[in-house]
Amino acid sequence: MKKKYLYVAAPLIGVVVFSGFYISARKTYDQREEAIVQKARDEKKAKLEVEMKNREIAVRQALEQQEKRRADKKAREEKEAKDAEARAQALQARTKASRDADKLEASVKRLQRDIDEEKKEIVKIEADKKHSIDEQAFLQEYVKAAEGNVRGLTAVLEKIVDADKKWEDAQKEAARQAAAKK
Repeated sequence: MKKKYLYVAAPLIGVVVFSGFYISARKTYDQREEAIVQKARDEKKAKLEVEMKNREIAVRQALEQQEKRRADKKAREEKEAKDAEARAQALQARTKASRDADKLEASVKRLQRDIDEEKKEIVKIEADKKHSIDEQAFLQEYVKAAEGNVRGLTAVLEKIVDADKKWEDAQKEAARQAAAKK
């Protein structure tokens, strides 16, 4: 029988020793499990807090970027509007300059025609002047010749008058002599 107790007593002793270890392990196991769960909760909570902070930072950055994009877009639209205005003004200035150039070109052509006409007129006037000078010279020579002719004719007329007078005198003399002879 001794052997029977050994079969029963050894497992019972093993169960008692195991129970002691088990009970102490169980007490510490629950605490360890609770510590592991608490640690997991704390880690999860810390991770969530970090994620929340990161989300807040990301949201702030996203809002800042959105505001920056809005400001950039507004600045770009203003710049495009200014550029469009500047292009429109440049186009108007170019069109005005082109019209002014056309007007000036037409004025130059008109003035050139006027100059050519005036040059022709000057040539005509100079020709008329030369003709007038030549005519004046001719008339002066003609007047001199006419005056010479007038003097010559006056001399001839005086000679004729003298000759007529002498003839009349001679006729009177002949009539007196004829009357004296009668």
